[in-house]
Amino acid sequence: MDYAAVVKNLNEKSNNRLPGLFGMEVVSAGPGVLKGRLKIKDEFLAPNGYLHAATVIALADTCCGYGTMANLPPGASSFTTVELKTNFLGTATSGFIDCEAKLSHGGKTTQVWDATVVGGEFHKVLALFRCTQILLYK
Repeated sequence: MDYAAVVKNLNEKSNNRLPGLFGMEVVSAGPGVLKGRLKIKDEFLAPNGYLHAATVIALADTCCGYGTMANLPPGASSFTTVELKTNFLGTATSGFIDCEAKLSHGGKTTQVWDATVVGGEFHKVLALFRCTQILLYK
């Protein structure tokens, strides 16, 4: 599979959708892995001045979803998320947040993805994320 073409395609699909509105970028993709990035904007901060949890979840969920799209098994046409969980361990207020999503289970009917979001001045772990995708067949 040409993963450079996959990255280009996924970034194009983001246009005029939530990932594009947030400015998310797929950085790389490969077998069972996808990396993405997001520049923190003031609009992504909560009223308390820290990064809003929904911003972190949006990046992690997008990376896992795009990872699923890039790693669908033969015959699968799409997917939908059925469960997600996030543990927040830190925050950031400027710079970038980066996410690495990894396929933990790749079955015929489900995929489970784990993602780590890092960022801030010391590029520390901000969140651990897990989601389950049900694979769809036409």
